[in-house]
Amino acid sequence: MIIPVIMAGGSGSRLWPFSRQMFPKQFLNLHGDSSMLQATAERLAGIEHAPAIVICNEEHRFSVAEQFRINNIPNSGIILEPVGRNTAPAITLAALQAIKNGQDPLLLVLAADHVIKNEQTFTESVEQAQAHAKAGKLVTFGIVPTSPETGYGYIKRGEAQKNSGYSVAEFVEKPSQEIAESYLNTGDFYWNSGMFLFKASRYLAELTIHRPDILSACEAAMASPQKDLDFVRVDKTAFEACPDDSVDYAVMEKTSDAVVVPMDCGWSDVGSWSALWEVSKKDKNSNALIGDVLSIDTKNSFVHAQDKLVATVGLEDIVIVDTKDAILVSKLSEVQKVKKIVEQLKAEERSEFKHHREVYRPWGAYDSIDNGERFQVKRITVKPGAKLSVQMHHHRAEHWIVVSGTAKVTNGDKDILLTENQSTYIPVGVIHALENPGKVPLELIEVQSGSYLGEDDIVRFEDKYGRA
Repeated sequence: MIIPVIMAGGSGSRLWPFSRQMFPKQFLNLHGDSSMLQATAERLAGIEHAPAIVICNEEHRFSVAEQFRINNIPNSGIILEPVGRNTAPAITLAALQAIKNGQDPLLLVLAADHVIKNEQTFTESVEQAQAHAKAGKLVTFGIVPTSPETGYGYIKRGEAQKNSGYSVAEFVEKPSQEIAESYLNTGDFYWNSGMFLFKASRYLAELTIHRPDILSACEAAMASPQKDLDFVRVDKTAFEACPDDSVDYAVMEKTSDAVVVPMDCGWSDVGSWSALWEVSKKDKNSNALIGDVLSIDTKNSFVHAQDKLVATVGLEDIVIVDTKDAILVSKLSEVQKVKKIVEQLKAEERSEFKHHREVYRPWGAYDSIDNGERFQVKRITVKPGAKLSVQMHHHRAEHWIVVSGTAKVTNGDKDILLTENQSTYIPVGVIHALENPGKVPLELIEVQSGSYLGEDDIVRFEDKYGRA
C-alpha cells in the first residue's frame, strides 16, 4: 500500500507578489485550473494509494483543508508543524503517523509546489520504483535534465539495477554553469527532484542509524498528538527541540541503500518567475500573457494581470506581475533577486510581505478595498453554513450592509436576519456574530470606524474553528 506524503510547507518568496507568507505558492493557481497543492493530489489518480498525509504549518491549516474540501480530495490527516524543521523531521512525523495502526506502507513523498506536465510518465516512474522500495531500498526520483540548470542539486547514477533504476553514486550541490554543462554531456546526472518512495520502517531504521536525535524528538512530539477535525497537532515543545535538517543530508546521502529512478515528465519546481515562464503556454513572440494584457512589440516576457489592464510596448525579457496591492517589474534574468524584495518588506513589517489584500479565512474571505484615518472598508464573503466567531472589539464600531444572500446577525442581545440592501450597526464593545444560514454565498460590505483597526483587536468568545 502506498500512502502519499504531501509536504505543503514553504513560503515561495521568489514568486512574490503572488506568493505571500500566509498564502504561498502551493495554494495558488499558477499553472492550470487547480492550485499546485490540488494538482499534486490529483496527479495521483493513476496510482493505487490510500488517502494522503499532508504536512503543513499551523498558519496554513485552513487553506489546506479548504482546498482538499473544494475538490473532494480525502486525506489521512493533516499534520501541523508548530515550527519549521525542514524535510527530514517532517517525513519522520508522517512515517510515525503512518505506522501507528500496525501497517508498514510505502511512503510516496511529494512536494506540494511542483509542476509535472506528463502525468503518465510520473505514474510509470512511481510504478517502476515500487519494486525497489518493497525490497527495502530508499528511492529518489531523478529528473532527466533538459538544460545545464544551476539552480538544482544533482544526483549521479551508479550501477544499473533491475526495474529501470540505478544505485546512487553521489548527491551533488548546485553547480556552476561550466560544471552543469559537463553533467549534461555525460548523461550520468539527474536533477534532484525532492521526491521519494520508501517503506516507512526503512526510513525510520536509517534515521535510527544516522540521525537518532531527529527520530527521538519526533517520537516525543508524536507521543500524544491532539486531533481536531482532520488536523493532527504534535507536541510543540518536543518538536521545537528537533534538529533542522533535510532528508538528503540526514538520510539519503548517508544510506548505502539509495536508488535513483529516472523520471522524464516535464518537471519544474517553479522556483522563480522565469521558471514559471518556461512551463507556461506562450504566443508567437515567446510571451506568456495571462489576464487582461495588451502587448505591442514585446518579446520573451511574462506578464500576469490579476486586477487591472496591463499594457506593454517594446519590451523584451521582462517580468510584470500585477496584484490588487502590488506590482512587480523585473528583468527575466534577475528574478532570483525578488527574494531580496521580500526580505526588505519583512524588515519594514509591511503587510505586503504577509498577506494579500484579499485574505482567506475558514469561513470565507475578506478584501480590504479602502482605508484611511480612522476608517476601513472591507468586502466580506461568508460561505453557506459558515459562521464567524462570537466576538467583540475594544476600539472600533462596525456597519454591515448586505449586498447579496442572507445574514444571521447577533448584535448584543438581539438576533436578526438581514437580506439584500439591509444593514446593521454594531457599537464599540458589543458582542456580535455573523452567520450565513442560506444556500448561497453571503456578500456584505463592512465599514469599520474607530481609533484602532488592527486585526488583533478581536476578543473571541466562541469559535467553531478552534480559535477562541
